[in-house]
Amino acid sequence: MLSLIGILAAFVWALPILAQNGDERPKGLEDRGPLTKITFIHYKKGYAKPPQVGKPKATACYGFLANGAKWKTTEDYRINPTYPRLSNSFVMNAIEAGVSEWEHYGGNVFGSSILDTGITYDENLDGENSASFGPYPDNGVIAVTNVWGYFGGPPQTRELLEWDMLFNTGSDWSWGDATSNASMMDLQNIATHELGHSAGMDDLYTTSCSLETMYGYSTEGEIIKRDLNTGDIAGIKKLY
Repeated sequence: MLSLIGILAAFVWALPILAQNGDERPKGLEDRGPLTKITFIHYKKGYAKPPQVGKPKATACYGFLANGAKWKTTEDYRINPTYPRLSNSFVMNAIEAGVSEWEHYGGNVFGSSILDTGITYDENLDGENSASFGPYPDNGVIAVTNVWGYFGGPPQTRELLEWDMLFNTGSDWSWGDATSNASMMDLQNIATHELGHSAGMDDLYTTSCSLETMYGYSTEGEIIKRDLNTGDIAGIKKLY
């Protein structure tokens, strides 16, 4: 039988371990809310305006999916570049350029790209970040991005976990490089905008913010979203 002194000694020895484990667990983690999906539908200019998710700063021209909701570990992403008349390398380069633009100001937000012709758009949580082409039932939609994460609870416990992106092929425009053909929907332009959602940025709909990458409308020939504007830069720097 253990003596009373021995029991007390064992209890005192365990206290530092319990305290250390408790300190390592982020405060409020159990209150961060359910795992949730936010869907962004990017309409062509002149079509319907979707509801805004976050609360962009009116003067700074940026907003977040939720304050503090960001990537805490980088994850690779898969690209299915299959699209008529565009080479695999063109599609990969366009999306990677969008990633590089955000990471230039926000740091290592995304992981590495992986070419995967088997990956398809999936609205469900499947453990893969993806970008691919495919039809969407509304021909006024340019692209759709789903972002999964914890958006509630204390800001320090919020986190992004997955994104899935679809470039709509069910409309009357073609995807390509608008710098050489202004009738094209510029892939790099749209990808950079959609990747902003994947990084944690919200849409903007005020006309004073129309020069930002995260402005919510686009059209054929547009390339301004390829490069982040002052509001985009301020926002991604603040988030990360």
